Amino acid sequence: MTTEYWIAAGGGALIGLAATILWVSLGRVAGVSGVWGELLAPATRDRGWRVAFVLGMLVAGVVAALVSPASITRSPAPLGVVAVGGLLVGFGTRLGTGCTSGHGVCGLSRFSRRSLVAVMTFMLTGGVTVAIVRMAGGWS
Repeated sequence: MTTEYWIAAGGGALIGLAATILWVSLGRVAGVSGVWGELLAPATRDRGWRVAFVLGMLVAGVVAALVSPASITRSPAPLGVVAVGGLLVGFGTRLGTGCTSGHGVCGLSRFSRRSLVAVMTFMLTGGVTVAIVRMAGGWS
């Protein structure tokens, strides 16, 4: 097996471990959109762990960039497309009552039917989007 396989498997295991620790210790789901959404809300009571969660993601990105700078690449899509995509993802997380990390990592592990439908929808929509972009010639 390739090095990339082991890096991906290790990263997935660490994500699962972090989600488990958050669930067991605080009874909270490690859904990134929910963490951010509540962190930005003015009347959040449990701001401390949310700040630590977000800082942990940022620090992990910096460490990844320092350890393996070649693994951090630019998007092939123009910045405007990325911005619109980000807004659509934000809208979708509100519509779907959660994001891919919340539904995919935490919801499926708790056997949530709602999360199963959400993940199937994410995967189908992602596949269709890739097919459309490829048929249109990509972002070149």
